[in-house]
Amino acid sequence: MPTYSYACTECDNRFDIVQSFSDDSLTVCPECTGKLRKLFNSVGIVFKGSG
Repeated sequence: MPTYSYACTECDNRFDIVQSFSDDSLTVCPECTGKLRKLFNSVGIVFKGSG
């Protein structure tokens, strides 16, 4: 399951959470009940072989 990063738009609380692809995105900050936004991170890709 992927790990998603969230940040609160009001208190700037940041945290990571493991969620299934089918889970709804979180919308409420657990610290202040403010609005959360999902942060986008780079994806690790490994290429193997010659082509």
